[in-house]
Amino acid sequence: MIIEDIYNIFLKYPSISTDSRNVNNNDIFWALKGEKFDGNKFVKDAVRSGASYAISDNKDHKGKKQVIYVEDSLKTLQNLANYHRKQLNIKIIAITGTNGKTTTKELASQILSSKFNVLATKGNFNNHIGVPLTLLSFQNNTEFGIVEMGANHPGEIKSLCKIAEPDYGLITNIGKAHLEGFGSYERLINSKAEMYSYLEKNGSIFINENNKQLKSLIKNHKIITYGTQNNVFCKAELISSDPFVSLDLISDKKYRINSQLIGKYNFENILAASCIGLFLNVEIEKIKIAVETYIPVNNRSQLIKRGNSNIISDAYNANPTSMQIAVENFMTIKSKNKVMILGDMFELGKFSEEEHEKVLKQLINIKNNDPEIMIFLAGKEFNSLCLRHKISENIHYSESTEDLIKQIKTQKFKESWFLIKGSRGMKLEEVIEHLNVI
Repeated sequence: MIIEDIYNIFLKYPSISTDSRNVNNNDIFWALKGEKFDGNKFVKDAVRSGASYAISDNKDHKGKKQVIYVEDSLKTLQNLANYHRKQLNIKIIAITGTNGKTTTKELASQILSSKFNVLATKGNFNNHIGVPLTLLSFQNNTEFGIVEMGANHPGEIKSLCKIAEPDYGLITNIGKAHLEGFGSYERLINSKAEMYSYLEKNGSIFINENNKQLKSLIKNHKIITYGTQNNVFCKAELISSDPFVSLDLISDKKYRINSQLIGKYNFENILAASCIGLFLNVEIEKIKIAVETYIPVNNRSQLIKRGNSNIISDAYNANPTSMQIAVENFMTIKSKNKVMILGDMFELGKFSEEEHEKVLKQLINIKNNDPEIMIFLAGKEFNSLCLRHKISENIHYSESTEDLIKQIKTQKFKESWFLIKGSRGMKLEEVIEHLNVI
């Protein structure tokens, strides 16, 4: 069956499910395969649950009622998404980067939604499956689509750009993450730059004028600049980040924006999203309201109040760059009682020990300068390093989050600030309910 025929079926049944357990009536069930799963095994279950059709690349399903056989389910999903994108009169903004891409995407969506009909990537649906599903959620009345793109190996951003065909692109930054998949930091840089390569002839780039690394990747691109210099399209000044980011957005006059985002690193995310809004003619007053009413969730620099204590839950993910910045920012908060609860950083491959060692040295220096701060570490990497270096009781460490919780339960914390950060697999957010705050 050719893609046009599948598209006509999609127009009639425009809801796609890739999980047979969540199939609703008239969904199209898309059987995808991964290293640990094979959706083809659940085609019958999906049809019984009310799926209008099932897309399968298992030859055993060929010719069966309500099943459309294709040679490659994933490739067909991506082709369908690209075909759908071509039918829509829509402008697409693609956002990638090592840190801040989800926050920037959420802020840009909130800003543009004050004036346009906007749809954006839900959560972090930003990979070879998530991007096609995001595109297929766009509708005829959607004016702007914001597509977050993630990558953990070379060529992925290039592939996602071919599917989404963005009109605009933004790289928030390039830091050390997923080094296991990329093999080196240099290959990571080149991989992120794949977005710039696509847009050199096909669109425009929003770029941070303060970021020399990103600027070095620019060739014959159409650029829209933001930063703190006078010669940029969108200029802002950081006023404060203790703990919330406050800034002046500068146009005909200064517009003070008091956000609910914690951390100096979020200044660039706010500025990037504001630049997108200004370029697309959103009034500054609406940008101000959109930013000030945005509240982060899902353990992404999320502020949680517990009695007279404050918890910065940044446990959604971690890499060497974001960990260093989060720790540095946390130390600028004016509080007598500070507690850092940090977990291992994943997907670093052969660089893992080296990068965890750097973080540990950073923490030891902090502890030497501020003996009152409490530091708890969890994970096999941190635990191994602490044992090897015979770290004293000044820094608590354990091999797992479960063991960390046992340590935490024995402590009492009074009017404290907490930073909780680690890779997703550490599930450090589980620590929060066990904090004995008085």
